[in-house]
Amino acid sequence: MARYGGIDLGGTKIQAVVVDEAHEVLGSSRLPTPTTGGPADVTLAMIESINVALEDAGVPRSELVAVGVGSPGVVDDAAGTVTSARNLPDWEGTYPLGEKLGAAFDAPIALSNDVNVATQAEFDLGAAKPFRSILGVFWGTGVGGGLILDGKLWEGRGGAGEIGHMVVKKGGAQCPCGRIGCMEAYAGRKAMETEARRRHDKGEKTVLFKLMKERGRDRLTAGIWDRALKHGDKLAQEIVDRAYGALGAGVASAVNLLDVEAVVIGGGVGIKLGETARDRLAEEMQPHLFNDDRPPAVLMAELGDLGGAIGAALLVARA
Repeated sequence: MARYGGIDLGGTKIQAVVVDEAHEVLGSSRLPTPTTGGPADVTLAMIESINVALEDAGVPRSELVAVGVGSPGVVDDAAGTVTSARNLPDWEGTYPLGEKLGAAFDAPIALSNDVNVATQAEFDLGAAKPFRSILGVFWGTGVGGGLILDGKLWEGRGGAGEIGHMVVKKGGAQCPCGRIGCMEAYAGRKAMETEARRRHDKGEKTVLFKLMKERGRDRLTAGIWDRALKHGDKLAQEIVDRAYGALGAGVASAVNLLDVEAVVIGGGVGIKLGETARDRLAEEMQPHLFNDDRPPAVLMAELGDLGGAIGAALLVARA
């Protein structure tokens, strides 16, 4: 039986799976994304993630038929390249990711946008199976979006679904992308950490950085935000509330344009905050919805942390 690898490349973690022809997960791994070293070091970590998933599955590398990758940035599958993955270390230019991974595994490599593959997986196998039109909102290091319209993934000219870069406040905060007022400038985990550091440096009290040190982390992960909220940390709550406000305005605006049947929320932060995130998103969307008497269903991503990696494996399992 054929075995397929899937890698979900994120700003905080690299999640990998090995699946069979029925898309059942045989093994998985989760490694931290390198914070230095650029694309080459990130690629080495991706290779290691599949090796660990193969070991977890008890599958020899010789049975690995192909590997799919969901990556941030501008992804060109035909060229095998990823460009400007700005939530990854020093990844501003174009890097031949497909070539490097193909050489490591001696197997075909397929590349796609990380949020598109996660949205497709939720549509095919997860929470969105009952629907024909959905918006996937993946709240993590950044905020990514994926669109299924009339049963088909909508990629536009290659940049569709970039919901994190919808402007929610003209003249607002600077986004990690360099632009002003994007949703991600308020709701992306990276931007949230920047705001927390700014306010902490000005003397505001918070347990966020104490928790980070205790956990041996070098950044404020989704788990640290969750723990700080459970501690009743005022600064953390204010920053997360600001994030929910931005998410609600941006997602509702997208719904007003597209009138999708359902919104699926996932990503590292979304999944960690769970039903609270789902309920708050629905609440924050409501005042901005034009058709407020028939809001879309708001659902948690059913495939959890593995959704992006499973979606990446589907790229090659169905090729």
